[in-house]
Amino acid sequence: MAEFKNQVTYRGQPVTLEGEGQVQVGDVAPDFTAWKGFFESHRLSELKGQVVVLSVAPSVDTKVCAIQLRMFNQQATGLGPDVKVWYLSLDLPFALNRFTAAEGIQNVAVLSDYKEREFARKYGLYMKELGVLARSTFVVGRDGRVVFREVVPEMMREPDYDAALEAVRKAL
Repeated sequence: MAEFKNQVTYRGQPVTLEGEGQVQVGDVAPDFTAWKGFFESHRLSELKGQVVVLSVAPSVDTKVCAIQLRMFNQQATGLGPDVKVWYLSLDLPFALNRFTAAEGIQNVAVLSDYKEREFARKYGLYMKELGVLARSTFVVGRDGRVVFREVVPEMMREPDYDAALEAVRKAL
């Protein structure tokens, strides 16, 4: 497993990202499996031909992560049927499903990478010191290539929603 340093901080302290590599704009988005429940999985490849937003966060049980999910849920209503938004974390599916039910999240598929950490590994986003995913956003175009990438430099900050949404519009 490769280590990537000096890219992100948590409360001002540097953390190490781990993974096989780091996905960049222009790369084919690595396929992965994420979990809606303990037995219900989804693969990125199932969305081929659509534009996909991967909204990645450390834990839905934190203020900034909850805001991130609510914001993308709000924005997803106006993106059209050819755009899918996935929210990914290492939270257990039960916690994610409880949060989405309580908050009325309906426009975002809320998925967990808890089982094999396949997403974390392939995208190089596992924060070694904290044991969670680094806050980030990827937009995958219809052709399966990454057209937008943001790994938020400070985990206590929100992603750049406007830049991600502009990338979605251009990908349509």
